[in-house]
Amino acid sequence: MQSKISTFFKSSPSLRQKSPDRASHPDHLFSFDAQNLTKEPDITVTIKRKSPDSNSANNHASNQKASKKQDSEGKMDKFGLVKCKNVLNKKRNYAQLYLEVGQSDFLLHTCKTCGFRYSTGDEGDEKVHKTFHKNYTHGIPFKGWRSERIIDSLENGRVILVQEGDPVTQQKKVQDVVHMMEMELGEGWILHKQCKVYMFVSSQRLSGCLVAEPIKKAHKIIPGTVDEKYNNVPAKEARSTVALVFGGVNLQREIMRKSSAKPYKEGSPDGVILCEKDSVPAACGIRAIWVAPCNRRKHIASFLLDAARKSFCTDVYLEQMQLAFSQPTSLGKAFISSYTRTTSFLVYKTSNDE
Repeated sequence: MQSKISTFFKSSPSLRQKSPDRASHPDHLFSFDAQNLTKEPDITVTIKRKSPDSNSANNHASNQKASKKQDSEGKMDKFGLVKCKNVLNKKRNYAQLYLEVGQSDFLLHTCKTCGFRYSTGDEGDEKVHKTFHKNYTHGIPFKGWRSERIIDSLENGRVILVQEGDPVTQQKKVQDVVHMMEMELGEGWILHKQCKVYMFVSSQRLSGCLVAEPIKKAHKIIPGTVDEKYNNVPAKEARSTVALVFGGVNLQREIMRKSSAKPYKEGSPDGVILCEKDSVPAACGIRAIWVAPCNRRKHIASFLLDAARKSFCTDVYLEQMQLAFSQPTSLGKAFISSYTRTTSFLVYKTSNDE
């Protein structure tokens, strides 16, 4: 067995003849240098630094955003979500909310003093109401004009006159005052072209106004007004007895009740002013008179009437009984009676002359 193995690995003579002879080749092909084998080869490494490319960085960032956007849109489409196009503001706006439980003035609140309607809680409305309220109670702000027609100069103010033909700025100020007067006296009848307007100026505010017009006739009130007749009605007395029994004791209690007639109120619809049938000549008619609420009881209305008597007719000073008044209110009637010192003063019917 061993002999067979040795013959298998032994080379054949044919192969030995065909193999090249080492002697036939040059020696330099098989010669080598021992120093070259031990020496390490030279390797040159060159490193070049590249400048940063901003465009490539931006493109890379935009590509990342686009890929993220596509991924998010794919997820939204996958789950059936709706994309919102509106961009929500990060800042939150806080507003005061109110509950409506049947309040009569839920939307607009009416001021009991000036009658102005505004929305409570609204900063803009409350600021406007505050300004209007002060103008109504204290008078409209007035800094004065270069050319004023001053009728009277008093310690606490002055009376100026504005009439037809005066500058536009003065006419506009008159319109503002008339608008305040209409809050109490009604709209659309106070002023027309032939009127003369007297205004009282105090502390740089117009705190009073009187509108006068030329008239030709008036009527005198009949002495003995309706309210005096109602006040003279005697009171009726009613008596009733109540008996209380406790065993054998009887107690009687007498009750007396007074039922007086209902007092007459001039502001009521039943109130009328009775005048004489025959008219008398008159020259000045007091169409309307108004004083700011905070300046009443300071004789401002009397100052305005004195100025009208002094300057309404040229070179003529009118007497108190020569002034005629439009149908007055309850407060106006009490003031006129005090100013003229009689209850039988002149009244006239106003007309809307344009």
